[in-house]
Amino acid sequence: MAEILVLFYSRYGATAALARQVARGIDSVSGASASLRTVPPVAPVTETAAPPVPESGAPYVAAGELERCDGLVLGSPVRFGNMAAPLKAFLDTTSALWLSGGLAGKPAAVFTSGQTPHGGQESTLLSMMLPLLHHGMVLVGVPFTEKALYTTDGGGTPYGASHVARDTGPPRLTAAERDVAQVLGRRVATLAVALAQSGGV
Repeated sequence: MAEILVLFYSRYGATAALARQVARGIDSVSGASASLRTVPPVAPVTETAAPPVPESGAPYVAAGELERCDGLVLGSPVRFGNMAAPLKAFLDTTSALWLSGGLAGKPAAVFTSGQTPHGGQESTLLSMMLPLLHHGMVLVGVPFTEKALYTTDGGGTPYGASHVARDTGPPRLTAAERDVAQVLGRRVATLAVALAQSGGV
């Protein structure tokens, strides 16, 4: 069974909603299974410790889960055209994994959510790709053969799945946003299963 780690940070729930759709796409692939994980928040006051277990939602990721996974999908809300600090802080702790090559050759993808369609979604997706490239991962996007990229009036890009929140209410993904997220999950899972069967890159 190919284990795909869906690792994200979500403050208001929109990125978490997208993560669940990515996981649905992964779980639809025979021989693949999704694990939803999140990262602790960060604060300017370093003495403030994160609780050991989140009160609800996905549990915090453990360091060993990255090395054991067969694929990785990262998600973050848009923060001034960049990934959110909690996800970046976690990725900054993966130097030992980089040195060992623990993620090299594994498939990876990215997703994001933001208030507006032109508020930095694509640059946020690209910012999350950079550490994945340094880890030697195989990046997966969404090709324009997917009809949802043409029909979406919200999120969805060839760089990865996305959601346009537009307001501060409960997250409401559009049908196209759900489709693109599920397609992204399926593509990562399909590649992970194929690589596992062939012995890797």
